[in-house]
Amino acid sequence: MRGSCSHLSWQDLRAAVQSCTRCALAKTRTQAVFGTGDVQARWMIIGEAPGADEDRRGEPFVGRAGQLLNNMLAAIGLPRESVYIANVLKCRPPNNRDPKVDEAANCRGYLERQIELVNPTLILVVGRIAAQNLLHTDAPLARLRGKQHRAPVSGTPVVVTYHPAYLLRQPADKRKAWEDLQFAREILATHVN
Repeated sequence: MRGSCSHLSWQDLRAAVQSCTRCALAKTRTQAVFGTGDVQARWMIIGEAPGADEDRRGEPFVGRAGQLLNNMLAAIGLPRESVYIANVLKCRPPNNRDPKVDEAANCRGYLERQIELVNPTLILVVGRIAAQNLLHTDAPLARLRGKQHRAPVSGTPVVVTYHPAYLLRQPADKRKAWEDLQFAREILATHVN
C-alpha cells in the first residue's frame, strides 16, 4: 500500500481516500474523512477514526471532542487552523467500535503520505488506539505518555496524550493532558526548523 500512495499529490491523495473501497467500512460510511488544516503545519494531530459527527461533516474532530481539542490547542497558543489534523482510519467504524487491524493497515499508506506531505516538526497522537497504530506497539497509553517517540517512516518526533473524548469522560486527567502538551512544546522548541 505504501508504494501506491508515496507519489500522490494532495489532490490525488484526497481523491484516493474519497473513493477508497479497500475494506468494508466503505459500505457503511457517509463519506471518507481525509484531514484538515495547514498542509505545511509544524504540528500534526493524529486521532483514531471519525465518529458520527465527523462522518456527517467530512472533517476530523468536529464534535464535542473536537471542541475540547480546539481548546487544548488554544491553551498552548495554537489555533486549529495552524495545525494539520488527520486520523489513522479515514472512515467511521460502525457504532464507533475500535478499528480492526486490517482496516488500520488499509489506511496506513494514506496516513504515511499525509505525514510525508505535511512534514511536521512534531506529531501529537491523541488516544491509545491511534498511538498503538502509528507506533506499531501494544503498549498501554500510560507507558507511551511522557516520552518522545519517533514516527516509523518519517522519524518525526511523536508525543502521545489522551484522546479528548476520554478527557470528556474523565476530566480529572486533563491536568496530565496539559503536561503532555507542555512536553510537546518543549520538544518542538528543541527542533526549531
